[in-house]
Amino acid sequence: MLRSLLVVLALNAAGALLAADPPAFIHPGMLHSAADLAFMKERVAKGEQPWAGAFELLQREGVSGMAWVPKPVAAVIRGPYNKPDIGSSAMMKDSAAAYSQALQWAITGDQAHAAKAIAILDAWSGVLASIDGPDRQLLAGITAYKFCNAAEILLHTPSGWDAQAATRLRTMLHGIYLPLIWDFKPAANGNWGAAMINSMLCIAVLSDDHPLFQRAVDFYLHGDGNGSIAHYVMPSGQCQESTRDQAHTQLGLGMLAAACETAWKQGVDLYGAEGNRLMAGIEYTAKYNLGFEVPCQGTISALYRGKFRPIYEKVYQHYAVDGHLAMPFTRQVIERNRPEGFSPDHESWGTLTALRVP
Repeated sequence: MLRSLLVVLALNAAGALLAADPPAFIHPGMLHSAADLAFMKERVAKGEQPWAGAFELLQREGVSGMAWVPKPVAAVIRGPYNKPDIGSSAMMKDSAAAYSQALQWAITGDQAHAAKAIAILDAWSGVLASIDGPDRQLLAGITAYKFCNAAEILLHTPSGWDAQAATRLRTMLHGIYLPLIWDFKPAANGNWGAAMINSMLCIAVLSDDHPLFQRAVDFYLHGDGNGSIAHYVMPSGQCQESTRDQAHTQLGLGMLAAACETAWKQGVDLYGAEGNRLMAGIEYTAKYNLGFEVPCQGTISALYRGKFRPIYEKVYQHYAVDGHLAMPFTRQVIERNRPEGFSPDHESWGTLTALRVP
């Protein structure tokens, strides 16, 4: 009798949990909140440094110019190390351009930038039919989140984007992108899985899809693959790709950091997972790339050593500035490289978008 009662109570509790509505998603709520966009807009308008200089750096990039013309391809193919490249580079550049144009629209209020971002998104959602090739999952991971961040800004500002066109973009993301990133390619090098986690979170927020959001969170925390936090970063800070080269290591860390930021905007703390494991990975990688020696299981790779990617400002802001945790090597990287510039793989321009104190 007691056991039956306990079962009934458990089922009732489970039913109550299932019936409860999850909290609504915050919009905009990926890399940038409404407060973030307002902060950037105010600092740039006042000409305050280093934000104004960082914004000028953004504006000098080709993807940021009003002359940019999207080049959508129906059947995109990406081979190993982008060979062959059939529409792959065009997709990467256009996703970066859409994000830059949307960001400029939010900061300047210039409707021309909104129109340019809309034109890029509409071009791809109206043409893309497939993404194929051995590196198709990687390409999907490193482009979907930039398309999503552009769309998120446009949808939650008075950009004038047509609702039907926005629905067409979501259809593209769910129909073409999502099947490619669904399983996170666990056996691949971890930058793949990290990029897929990042993009899945963004697709989920854009679509108000709580189960999809939770799927990405669960893989970040507990996934049996190289892209999950515990598999990508060891307690020492050594990364799964540290013995491969420093470019791919920073790619993986940057994608995990972007995923953490989107989750944070939605009230989920992935930054703190595994005892601030992401912080350990960033510090270890910063230290080695600054020229210091680090302990390593195996032989750490010197390939691309000292070539810093724009991934450090966001993480430093969270852990060191807001969290008051020591990140001395990351601080040195920032002081050497501020303002952060552009990389076609990353969202870029972290000094503009993440820095909150000079």
